[in-house]
Amino acid sequence: MSLRHLGTYLNDHLASASILLEILDHLASETSDLSSALTTLRTDIETDRQQLATLMARLHIPESRVRKAGTWLAEQVSEAKLELDDDENGPLRRLERLETLAVEIDGKVALWRALNVAPASDKQLGNVDYELFAKRGEEQRTQVEVWRLEAARAALITI
Repeated sequence: MSLRHLGTYLNDHLASASILLEILDHLASETSDLSSALTTLRTDIETDRQQLATLMARLHIPESRVRKAGTWLAEQVSEAKLELDDDENGPLRRLERLETLAVEIDGKVALWRALNVAPASDKQLGNVDYELFAKRGEEQRTQVEVWRLEAARAALITI
């Protein structure tokens, strides 16, 4: 893989990490029952994001302003959609946020797994236990799944 392709790949995941943090901020402002758990999850995801940023810095890969702007725009469109779909603290909004969170975490796990197999052929990626990060992502995903299913139960009830 060229450094340019690696830069694109890592920047895509860095942008995804920003989306994760935004979603967590919205969830935290809309829910009180998960506030402590969301704070812990946000700290873990910020740590993962920092690990990725450190890797990019070590490889001299700059953060893409285009992807950063695109992420911001996508987040604005997503928020507009959620406002149309449900009330501010509505159950569907919570379910959709949690589903997006789940998908983004799945992507993060995929990133760490991809990087885990790459160092065998690319020493620039360093001597990092990416599988450890993937396992932490799986734990995050398991926790979010519990919340997602609870939200589904509340949002998908027909009256």
